Order: sequence, then structure tokens, then C-alpha cells
Amino acid sequence: MGRMTHPTAYLELQRIGVDVVQGDLADRQAVVAACHGCDIIFHVAAKAGVWGSYESYHRANVVGTENILAGCSAHGIRRLVYTSSPSVIFDGRDMEGVDERVPYPGHYEACYPKTKAIAEQMVLAANGPTLATVSLRPHLIWGPRDNHLVPRLLARAGSLRRIGALDKKVDSVYIDNAADAHVLAGDRLAAGSPVCGKAYFITNGEPRGVWELINGILRAGGQSPVTRRISRPAAMWLASLMEAGHTLFRIRREPRLTRFVVRELTTAHWFDISAARRDLGYDPRVSIDEGLGILAAWLKANPMR
Repeated sequence: MGRMTHPTAYLELQRIGVDVVQGDLADRQAVVAACHGCDIIFHVAAKAGVWGSYESYHRANVVGTENILAGCSAHGIRRLVYTSSPSVIFDGRDMEGVDERVPYPGHYEACYPKTKAIAEQMVLAANGPTLATVSLRPHLIWGPRDNHLVPRLLARAGSLRRIGALDKKVDSVYIDNAADAHVLAGDRLAAGSPVCGKAYFITNGEPRGVWELINGILRAGGQSPVTRRISRPAAMWLASLMEAGHTLFRIRREPRLTRFVVRELTTAHWFDISAARRDLGYDPRVSIDEGLGILAAWLKANPMR
């Protein structure tokens, strides 16, 4: 890996000997400089979430990826593993057991999936004799030290409502399994290998009801399960109202509910990972139940304030 330095960032990584540098993905000079000396790039950085200006998502996710590709070109880096998302193919309808043949939709309901789809297509198009690329699509990563899904659920535990009457099945992936998939992809990535220029869904291979999964995470954090409900039409109306209010008053923080989130919580999202098993040798080693046990122990030792 390349040599990177920064005096204060990511102390846990520094303790185990990892050199760290922080910078703006949209700063081409900084990104290209950070790529110097690298043998392989794992591009996992992005602006995530469901709210914000298109420009802010485009800057981080599209321009940032353009700069990573420029860094690979400038320094002759021959392997690039890109972290994408299954949301790049979400069209608002149920996706049950689908594989990587599903096309990109013609319309996106949020800036994150749209810009991630643009970036993924750039990365896959860049695959060639001098740069081998692959895109991984992990779905709902969770586990200890998660700074996105787990803390958001725990912070809102008392006010959450189940949306709709159905508990649609969704896939998720425990953090260790997601990390394994990235290492496997890097190991198999070389000019002419079967993984070059392809995208792969990465999950635990254990689809569960979305509220079953949410309640499992809440229990791991010592919180009560979600039992109160709101209808899907009522949730969509409320989300529209919140979005309008945030737009009208130029409130930067994310609304408590958006139409995109309502659609995500009321549609099925689970995927066929046989391609990842075949081409990457991917086999999830930590089950959801095992992961929830590990998460519960970690949250007990590291309570969230």
C-alpha cells in the first residue's frame, strides 16, 4: 500500500501501524498525491445519506471517483476496488433474489444512488489492460463501530414506527463479511481475471424482514422493539411534508423521514450473491445472529451517548 501521513486522524489505525492522510475527495491534487506508491486502491469513501444538494453528492461521489481514477493513471496503479451500493439499481419496486443483470433505472429518487451509479459506471468503464477494476455492492453494512445505521436507529428508538402492514425481506451484511469481500476482490483482481469490469452484490445471504432486522439491532442496544405502526400512505404524506418544510426553510439537516426512506422500508431488497461466491470465493463467515451477539457485547462495553 502507499505511504500516507497525517498527525491526528484515525488513532486506532495509527496504533496498528497504518499511515493515514485526510483530504477532500474533490481536490484532485490531494487525491492524486495520496495515491502515490499504492499497489491497489480500495475506494470506499463517499457522501452517503438521503438528503442534501445534488452538487454536494456529485462533488464527493462523482468528482471524487474521477480523481481516484486520475490517481491510478498518474501513478500506474493497476488495481481498483470500488465500493458501490445496491441502491444504484433500485427503481422503487420490490427486488427479490435479483442478480447483477438488473439494469440501472431511468430515474432516481435521491442523489446518493444516482451519483453512486454514475461513479460505478465510470469505474467499470475504466477497466482495461492498464487498470483492472471491480465494483462491490454491499447492502446495509452494520456491526460494531458503525457510524451510520446503528447509531441512527438507537438514537430514534423511542419514536420509530413500523411503516405499512408487511415486513418486507431485505438483505444486510455484517461488517467483517463486507471487509472479507473487499480483500477477496483485491486478491482476484488482475488483468484478464473473471472479476474485471464487473459488479457484485455483497450480503450475508440471509434475507430477513426489515423490521425483524431493525428490532434485532435495537435489542442489541438494549432498546425495546418497534411495535407502533403508521400506514404507508400516511408515511408518504408525512415525508412529503417534512421534505417541503426543510426545502422551504432551507434546513440543512436531514428530515426525520423522506419519501426515499419510506420506499426503502416498504419494498423488498434481497439479492442473489451466487456470482460473488463463484468469482470471488466469497462465503459470509459471520451470521446475522452471531453478528447481533457481537454487536450487543460491543454496545454494552461502549454505550452510545
